[in-house]
Amino acid sequence: MRLVHDPVADDASRDGTEPETLATTVDLADSLVSQTLGLMFRRSIPDDYGLAFQFDSTKTRDLHMLFVFVPIDAVWVVDGVVQRVETLRPWRGFAREKADLIVELPAGTAADVDPGDRLVLEE
Repeated sequence: MRLVHDPVADDASRDGTEPETLATTVDLADSLVSQTLGLMFRRSIPDDYGLAFQFDSTKTRDLHMLFVFVPIDAVWVVDGVVQRVETLRPWRGFAREKADLIVELPAGTAADVDPGDRLVLEE
């Protein structure tokens, strides 16, 4: 599974911007245990890695960084449209936003992702 970013082309600096792959290896946190653990206790994250949390409904979802040792980029998505992008610091980061999909990536990976852009998980 891979994660593809498709920027909105309403910004003149983005005209003609092609979709880009943000992560070539994406794991699904699809159990209560994997969702609870997330990226906790990992000492590093590969550059091409993403962890996706898919939910059946859209509601406000929290992320915390307790026991996460590396900074991450977190992206909240509703119906494929990015709602929020946040870089979270180890141990101290916390953020919340409405989402039916949350993706955690190595810090800096989502630097060019903005609210309104599309984010798609592809098989």
